[in-house]
Amino acid sequence: MRLRPLDILVALAAAGAIAFAAVSAYGPGSGPVIAVLKGRDGEWVYPLSTDREVRVAGPLGDTVVEISGKTVRIVASPCANKTCIAAGAIERPGQWLACLPNQVFVSVEGRRADGGVDASAY
Repeated sequence: MRLRPLDILVALAAAGAIAFAAVSAYGPGSGPVIAVLKGRDGEWVYPLSTDREVRVAGPLGDTVVEISGKTVRIVASPCANKTCIAAGAIERPGQWLACLPNQVFVSVEGRRADGGVDASAY
């Protein structure tokens, strides 16, 4: 079987389409990575690029969330078991923290800068 010029052209076009799709899906992130804080009084969005300390009101009192060094963590909470504090800092989109007794939820959103995939399915 002999390849014709059109066969080569179709193969090159398919390879280009696959390369473009891969770069689009797994290429470097564009856009800010943000921390989303949810409490009983609302939802707040902050960039991870600016250090700050935020108090989020819950039914038990204030949960203190710290954004520092492009990470976010819960540093103080009125809950009894303090699991949310022990969870540590998060920094990648898709990660989250929660103080369930105080009804405070913290998540990181945005485009993944490392181009990684969390999971795959077939």
